Amino acid sequence: MKILLTGAHGFIGGHLFVALIKQGHDLVCPVRTPRPGSALAGQASIVPGDFKAMTHQDDWLPLLEGVDCVINTVGIFQAAAIEDYEWVHVQAPAALFAAARRRGIRVIQFSALGADSGARTDFHLSKRAADDVLREAGMPAFIVQPSLVYGKDGASARLFDRLAVLPALALPDGGTQAIQPVHVDDVVDGIVALLDAPTRGTRTVAFCGPRPIMLRDYLAALRTGLGMAGSQWIVAMPRAAARAAAWLAGASGSRLFNRDSLAMLARGNTADPVAFAHLLGRAPMPPRDFVRREDRAGARALAISQNITPVLRLSLALVWLWTAAVSFGLYPVHDSLALLLQAGMPAALAPAALYGAASLDLAFGILTLAWRGRRARLLWLAQACLVLVYMLIITIQLPEHWLHPFGPITKNLPILAVLGLLYLHDSRTGD
Repeated sequence: MKILLTGAHGFIGGHLFVALIKQGHDLVCPVRTPRPGSALAGQASIVPGDFKAMTHQDDWLPLLEGVDCVINTVGIFQAAAIEDYEWVHVQAPAALFAAARRRGIRVIQFSALGADSGARTDFHLSKRAADDVLREAGMPAFIVQPSLVYGKDGASARLFDRLAVLPALALPDGGTQAIQPVHVDDVVDGIVALLDAPTRGTRTVAFCGPRPIMLRDYLAALRTGLGMAGSQWIVAMPRAAARAAAWLAGASGSRLFNRDSLAMLARGNTADPVAFAHLLGRAPMPPRDFVRREDRAGARALAISQNITPVLRLSLALVWLWTAAVSFGLYPVHDSLALLLQAGMPAALAPAALYGAASLDLAFGILTLAWRGRRARLLWLAQACLVLVYMLIITIQLPEHWLHPFGPITKNLPILAVLGLLYLHDSRTGD
């Protein structure tokens, strides 16, 4: 079967791509920016196409030559502007549907659970608008409405894993919201089954887990799957605080936690699983089986690392910033200068050395908060070198500080370990 698959570089689209290739299907994948060395290369017809700009059926018709089925998996959870939802979720899909209808091709449209008459968020409303276009066309089509989709390479799965490994967590309403998560493998199996499923007109199928569960129970299931000892202490977050946190997260660029996602969570995310189970020929996978045994150690390590690394970065920044503040005058300047003289600093140079070091500490603190990725490696090396130089000078000039009861010098050892960990973290070539 020849299939046009949109969103092949995405989470669900990428899993579908692999499964369909393994089954021997001929794929056409419009991709805006082909990635060098991508798994797509050499296994499918990769054609240039900016999905957001393909808003007329004539843009799609050349790509549908000989195609038997269209699978549209493109979607964005957070848009830079309302127009992005309109273009990506409505205009481009509508043009694709019109072209498919003209060619007599069936369509499988990825929507979302909640894109119905009760939709209130821009995400759900835009998905529902595209679904309605397909329904009104009266063509053979399936509208797939998945619940929360879990897969080890999915952004939302990584977020829930991070939440699950924490010993304590504050959740809106104590995490009592009803959800029905589904594993990405079941989603792929469901789509493969739909390729041969008969349909007249447009049929909507909810892809969801075997039964509704509370968010807190979902996290408990993931916690068990990740091999974490002990139970998680859940604290109910007041709704006002949850709304404020969601607003702040959204304003800072979070794609997964914002006002819309909070509203969708409060509404609930459940459906009847009977049709999906019938399609699969079995019950969908329960959340307790989401984390495979062979993936447990890696998923747990990643979740812990993603939680602890920002904390280490913040604490390190505070150390540098506080040291700068102390050197600039919170600690008596004459005492600081006297300490420099004891370390062998000439009296004429002591003030410049004090304020120069304080300025460097301030710069390190700001850059620790601002820099990300591989370029930050130079920062960690520079900080480690400075700490070692300070330790060497004190060892030579003021060795008695090694015996200080508060351990001001030995405390540099864990700081060096943190710098080493951050250096390794930012040396990764990818996620």
